[in-house]
Amino acid sequence: MQHKKIEPALQKKLDKILAQYEPVKAIAQKIFKKEGVPFIVGGAVRDLFLGLSIKDLDIEVHGLSLEELENILKEFGSVNLVGKVFGVLRLHNLDADWSVPRTDEPGRKPKVTLDPTMSFEKAFLRRDLTMNAMGINIITYELIDPFNGLHDLENGILRTPEPTLFLEDPLRFYRVMQFIGRFEMQPDKQLNELCKSMDISTVSKERISEEFNKLFLKSDKPSFGFRWLDSIGRLTEILPELAASKKVEQGKKWHPEGNVFEHTMQALDAAARLEYESDEQKLIIMYAALCHDLGKVTTTEENDDAITSRGHAQEGERLAKKMLKRIMNNKELIKTVAKLVHYHMQPLEFERGKAKLPAYKRLAKKLAPEANLSLLVKLAIADRQGRNPKGHEPLDTMPEAITDFIKKAKQAGVFERVEEPILQGKDLLDVMEPGPQMGKVLDKAYQIQIEKGIIDKQELKKRALDSVVH
Repeated sequence: MQHKKIEPALQKKLDKILAQYEPVKAIAQKIFKKEGVPFIVGGAVRDLFLGLSIKDLDIEVHGLSLEELENILKEFGSVNLVGKVFGVLRLHNLDADWSVPRTDEPGRKPKVTLDPTMSFEKAFLRRDLTMNAMGINIITYELIDPFNGLHDLENGILRTPEPTLFLEDPLRFYRVMQFIGRFEMQPDKQLNELCKSMDISTVSKERISEEFNKLFLKSDKPSFGFRWLDSIGRLTEILPELAASKKVEQGKKWHPEGNVFEHTMQALDAAARLEYESDEQKLIIMYAALCHDLGKVTTTEENDDAITSRGHAQEGERLAKKMLKRIMNNKELIKTVAKLVHYHMQPLEFERGKAKLPAYKRLAKKLAPEANLSLLVKLAIADRQGRNPKGHEPLDTMPEAITDFIKKAKQAGVFERVEEPILQGKDLLDVMEPGPQMGKVLDKAYQIQIEKGIIDKQELKKRALDSVVH
């Protein structure tokens, strides 16, 4: 077991991190004076060695009872007792969990046994992976690494400290999936064998979607997670629509990279490196990239050595909804992704057909309110970059067709929002009552506004009324 001080450079970095979590250092000193030993454990230790930012702290205190720890924390503010039954405390306004060593029995309502005198080996044995089973003494900077997690981290190996305990928590299967994408590490043979056969049927959609979201938001290569699911034979069970795309070949003129699954994986990695305004926006495009060509599974035909997939975008909308409902309950996200899948071919078709500005305005209206042309462009970029015939890495070129689409969408004034209708219901109250007829007039006025570029309210009113009423 490694039991040595971390490097001075890491000590300095850790001090800077702790300074952002005032008053962790002062609390640690109090714990130490009471003959307790405070350790930063879990993901924070892992991310410190990886040079990643640390967003929350888990601090495990050995040698003190939960009551003694609680009394020390109370000296620094009010204590949240929500996790007390699990030996976990939180100080108000401090994003850190304070705990004492514990063991958990399996099950949805596990029996928890707190034991401040527990050995480091036994305390860390309950962690999912060796890279998460390390601790750093806040006072002495000593690294406790009973299962050689640092060695595994440095060598890109995902390994579990204890196979039996790993199997007791089926969520760990999905954690392995997202860790593979996030850290570009690979499970050892034993972990792969565990994940091939473990029962994951009890994991809720909420927990599954959390792990998929982490994969998409924190990975440079999210495709690694899906390729791993396929490699251990579980992709068909979890995402059968995606698994079926492995058997669908594509025309080499447009898709020299290979089958639909390969294209999707490259498009997914291309989408991961684009810039986004928010995590919500990124999730939309990541899921859309994952689903955009699912429709090819049921629409692809081979005729006279030509491969076609007519109507795959519309069919993809249906299959995207079906697949995403299996792994999430976010109805708004599913609706937005499905709409983008439905229209994902439009940028290319607009370029081929030399579409005029009114067509851009109509497309923006069809995408609203869930999406806009800016989002559609991001999906189109990922789609076009996912076509590398020489490897799994997506291309990095910006297709001229996409650049032209962006230019015209901005020229039409609808790149990020729809053109607002000039004629409103209140403008018609002098000639008709609210109702279906008024709705028809307003729809016609908006159509004339977009197609003819007329922005004079009275002219729109006259033309719409003449068309619908007279």
